[in-house]
Amino acid sequence: MKRFLGVALVVTLTACGVSTQQEVEMGQQYSAQINQQLPIVQDPEINRYLNLIGDSIARLTSRTDLTQANAWRFYMVDSKEVNAFAVPGGFIYVNRGLIERTQRMDQLAGVLGHEIGHVVRRHSIKQMQQQQGANIGVTLACVLTSVCNSQAGQAAIQVGGTAIFARFSRSDEAEADEEGIRNTIRAGISPNGVPEMFQILINERQSNPSSVEGWFATHPLEEDRIAATRALIATYDPAIIRSLATDSRNYQAFKARVRSLPPSPTPRAR
Repeated sequence: MKRFLGVALVVTLTACGVSTQQEVEMGQQYSAQINQQLPIVQDPEINRYLNLIGDSIARLTSRTDLTQANAWRFYMVDSKEVNAFAVPGGFIYVNRGLIERTQRMDQLAGVLGHEIGHVVRRHSIKQMQQQQGANIGVTLACVLTSVCNSQAGQAAIQVGGTAIFARFSRSDEAEADEEGIRNTIRAGISPNGVPEMFQILINERQSNPSSVEGWFATHPLEEDRIAATRALIATYDPAIIRSLATDSRNYQAFKARVRSLPPSPTPRAR
């Protein structure tokens, strides 16, 4: 199998942990390589809005260290595949295919909040610490796009990019969901977009499984997780939840601009 992304990054982590500066520098290295190899949407208005909504959530998390370092960055990958991913240090990637399937602003906010949650809880860092000194190939293209077939993509996730791009555990996903719900509420956005987006993905898995296999390869998701997020939302004052934003004209204008882009490029192996 040809690697889509060229030079592998070698990361050696000690049991002492990783400082914020190290985490941000690591993320910058990965992000620079990812941005060279994946088709990142360059439209300034799309990027402005995506970063606006992402920042509105990220700046209210417990990771004030990343906010102070001005580390949060949000990118749209021009891929029809449905997926999103977080790189250590606050670099969040969302596929065009996922954005196109959202119906309202709070659904995209829920996805961003979830990926932000992985960064807040340092899930990728923990995975890397468990495999100290591993040679970590940045094979994110296999996760985010259909450049690899299913079998090859699984191999890339499990071997080439084990420490960073492995399937998160159910406990990690639950923690990221909790963070996503908490911080969308703090940002004045309805958390109901979280379980609703999960339901959209599960429904599509039943009707068109190939379009969402990348998401399910890295994000364990079943009906019980939808029930768990709804139960968590139910612990908040219903009056507060009803008062939160679900959509906006700006979001629908953003969606229209995304739809107006030329067709996503066909992934090609390298």
